[in-house]
Amino acid sequence: MSVEKILFYIFSAILLGAAVLIVTRKNPVHSVLWLVVAFFNAAILWMMLEAEFLSIVLVLVYVGAVMVLFLFVVMMLDINITELRAGFVRNLPVAVLVAAVMMAEILLVVGSSHFGLDKVAAPVRHGADYNNTAELGFALFTDHLYAFEIAAVILLVGIIAAISLTLRKRPETKYQDPSKQISVKSTDRLKMVKMDGED
Repeated sequence: MSVEKILFYIFSAILLGAAVLIVTRKNPVHSVLWLVVAFFNAAILWMMLEAEFLSIVLVLVYVGAVMVLFLFVVMMLDINITELRAGFVRNLPVAVLVAAVMMAEILLVVGSSHFGLDKVAAPVRHGADYNNTAELGFALFTDHLYAFEIAAVILLVGIIAAISLTLRKRPETKYQDPSKQISVKSTDRLKMVKMDGED
């Protein structure tokens, strides 16, 4: 067995272990940190597949920006862990059933008969002048344009959901209303007072 295969199995095992820990951790902050570990290992696997651009983007964008956003959202939500744990055992059979159905659907969609994975040849080695960033951009905006646009809409929905979850009105906090600030006239803000002079 070659060194490349050994490294692939090591990083794949770490990635799968981190993925399991993401789902099984009770503390959401720990889950986000294990997600960072999973992203790093996925980036290493992409680097081994000669997809350097995707690997660097995964580290810079997801680990550097999205994970920070996730941590802020998780910390700002004030999730009550005891309420989440209360119905865990009661809903476990339904969760197992849903997970089994999802696994069957994934296997039906991503099976080798649909994607021709059984006919895949050995990986093609490209020369030093090969630009995978240009090839990726060409594939995204020609063959996979609709999937790219759908992914953009899904990300937009995720941003809106994160903002709406964190925007809660607290009674002890003072809020500014821009419409009231704009509608105020100078006579409402400034009051002239006549006072007698003092000697």
